[in-house]
Amino acid sequence: MQIILKELQQDELTDFWELAFSNPHAEWTKWNGPYFHDKLPSKDTFIDSSQKNVYLNNPLRKVIWNNNQMVGMVFAYYADEPLEKWLEVGISIYRQANWQQGIGRQALTQWIIELFKQSTLPHLGLTTWSGNYRMIALAESLNLKKEAEIRQVRQVRYWQGKYWDSIKYGILRTEWTNKNKTSL
Repeated sequence: MQIILKELQQDELTDFWELAFSNPHAEWTKWNGPYFHDKLPSKDTFIDSSQKNVYLNNPLRKVIWNNNQMVGMVFAYYADEPLEKWLEVGISIYRQANWQQGIGRQALTQWIIELFKQSTLPHLGLTTWSGNYRMIALAESLNLKKEAEIRQVRQVRYWQGKYWDSIKYGILRTEWTNKNKTSL
């Protein structure tokens, strides 16, 4: 397995759309904040070069390539814009056939290293929900610490007739470097 993270390029838009957004009922959509009811972009909208595309050439969104095939995306966003001191990370592996193979673990490890190297931030966060047991296991396998559990969040985490918990993980730069013996 060879995992590489790269910014999405213009000539890759169609292939990425096919992978990520062509099936609005894809299994990944049931785990990636399904309570938000996000609408996937149409192909025409996504590849329209006259429109700004937040996926394209964006250093906070990178395509996960496994053995020269697109399989997913890592991303980051500032939870405190415009201050840009609180960075949250995330990951999506789009095809179920690529789950449970260690791709997410390798990609998220690379992403955390890259983000710590590119910034001076002392902390990175990851927020998920109590129903996403794979993301919880991934965060814990990378030694991210459970920093908060907001129980039965009103309206925000309401899905399929049930309230879900919002779970926040994080890791300090010092914890990451000590654990991984990595100089950043």
